[in-house]
Amino acid sequence: MRLTAAFEGNLKKFLEAEIDQAEIAVTAAVKEATTGLKNRMRAQVTAAGLGTRLARTWRGDVYPQRGRSLHAAGEVYTKAEKILSGFEEGTVIRSKDGFWLAIPTPNAPKRVMGQKATPGNLERARGIRLQFVYRKHGPSLMVANQMRASYSRKTGELRGFRKASQRARDTGRGLTSVVMFWLVPQVKMPKRIRFDAEAENWHRRLPRLILNHWREA
Repeated sequence: MRLTAAFEGNLKKFLEAEIDQAEIAVTAAVKEATTGLKNRMRAQVTAAGLGTRLARTWRGDVYPQRGRSLHAAGEVYTKAEKILSGFEEGTVIRSKDGFWLAIPTPNAPKRVMGQKATPGNLERARGIRLQFVYRKHGPSLMVANQMRASYSRKTGELRGFRKASQRARDTGRGLTSVVMFWLVPQVKMPKRIRFDAEAENWHRRLPRLILNHWREA
C-alpha cells in the first residue's frame, strides 16, 4: 500500500497569510498588555492615595509605533521614577543635614514663597521664630508662639494662623501656640507600589492575549 499526500494551493501565499496574521496578533497583544500594565500602575498610585497627577506620570509605548511586527515590544515607565521607587522599595528618608526631618503639620501653610514649607522659609516669610520642643517619646516639635487664628468671614471656617499684632501681644487676647512641624530622625516610606509583580502578571498573560487576537484576526 502506498499513501501519497499533497498540499493543494499556493504554499507561499498561505505562509505569507499566516505570518501576516501572526504579526497582527502579536502587535495587538503587546499593545493590550502594555496599556493594561500602564492602567494598573496608575490605579495602584491612585489607590495608595498619591493622587491622580502622580498616577498620570505612568506612560506606555509600543514599538514599532506604526505598523505591526512579530518582534513588537512594549515599554511601561514613569516620569516620576525617583518618587515612586521610594514607595516600591520602602526607602528610608533622612535629613540632608543629618539632624531632624521636618514634616509640616496641617497647621503649616502648604506653600511659602512659592516653595514647599520648611521651618526656615516659614520664619523668614512670617517674621516669626519657631521654638524647638524636644519630646522623649514621639516626634519633637517646632512651635510658633504668639499666633492668632484666622477665620473666613463668609463661612467662619479656620483658614490658618498668622502672627499676632503688637496690640494683641500686649494684651494677650486671642494668642495661641501652634505646632507647625513634627521633627523625626527619619521616615520610612510605606511599600505601596508593586511594579515587578504587576509586570510579571501581564508577561504571563501575553501568550493568551496573542491567541485571543489571532482568532480575531
